[in-house]
Amino acid sequence: MNKNQSIIRCFVTNDLNQDQRMHRICTTMATMNHKVILTGRLKPDSLPLMDMPFQQRRMHCLFNKGVLFYAAYNMRIFWKLMASPVDLIYSVDTDTILACTLAAKLRGKKLLFDSHEYFVEVPELEKSPIKRAIWRKIEQWCVPYTDLCYTVNESLSNLFTKQFKKTFISIYNVPFRSLEPTTGRSKEKILLYQGVLNQGRGLEEIITTMPRIEGVKLVIAGTGDIEHKLRAMAESSPAKNRIIFVGWQSPEALRHLAAQATLGLNLLHRGSLSYYYSLANKFFDYMQAGLPSLNMDYPEYSNMIEKYDNGYLLDTLSPDNLVTCIHEILNDENTLNQKRINSLKAAETLHWENEAYKIQTSITDLLNM
Repeated sequence: MNKNQSIIRCFVTNDLNQDQRMHRICTTMATMNHKVILTGRLKPDSLPLMDMPFQQRRMHCLFNKGVLFYAAYNMRIFWKLMASPVDLIYSVDTDTILACTLAAKLRGKKLLFDSHEYFVEVPELEKSPIKRAIWRKIEQWCVPYTDLCYTVNESLSNLFTKQFKKTFISIYNVPFRSLEPTTGRSKEKILLYQGVLNQGRGLEEIITTMPRIEGVKLVIAGTGDIEHKLRAMAESSPAKNRIIFVGWQSPEALRHLAAQATLGLNLLHRGSLSYYYSLANKFFDYMQAGLPSLNMDYPEYSNMIEKYDNGYLLDTLSPDNLVTCIHEILNDENTLNQKRINSLKAAETLHWENEAYKIQTSITDLLNM
């Protein structure tokens, strides 16, 4: 390792393959000639790691959910950081920040916090006020000690900057720019959902409405906590032959699916502030493939669609409203085609190469402090 190369250790609680944001960020830091090590968890169903231009490691966990998982995982992170050479500690989301903060302070190392969502407002904590209060307290303890903070959009940047009295830099979850032409669109009408299969993402609603959306296929790409429930719903649906689960897919495969689809889905429950302030990877992935998307009428999606006219907004996630909206979209081919053109045009600006400089500048400044 040359004298100008720093060791950057990044920690997440996922199993790495689905974390496209960290793939891009770690790739950018690696191209800056730093030694980058991204560490996640090894799940029972984890697939082999994809090749990346940085080191990837997985930790085996005795517990896979709940308090015991988070406690044990943070202890593993802490002892790993205390025993390993490191110059910059990169904590992703609130569920890794406690161990990273303790290690950074004890060792006198730089600490970067990247909040991928409004963590204390995720749907999983809605009915657990005690757990939410604990996570909130951990944030209040740890965030003031950070040296640099990122988040995923301007809404969260403004919110967190005000809440923690720390500047949060907005880094959009945009994909690398693709110079390859998109593949031909399928003659079939296809609704596509790509992403994690978790509660609150409108998946139950779209499966329920499929019998009323005739002549259209629904393709669901991803895995997650409610996958078995969704598959059971699909199997018992009169439209079961038009509901297709394809499981986890590589970014290249997802782009191929998106290029063939008619409409991308990004549906979220209104009750979660984490969803309300979101700006998901899939929104930009659909855009780059020339695929218009149906999104909730939340601030970030509304701002993007007002600016680029590349998608549609849904005000309420009721079955009747969903069916009506999808029918109107699919029956207006001229508008749909224009939004396809607008999506590809927007993708000429909204790509990772235009976000990477924020990483390069802020990391360089931090390491030179």
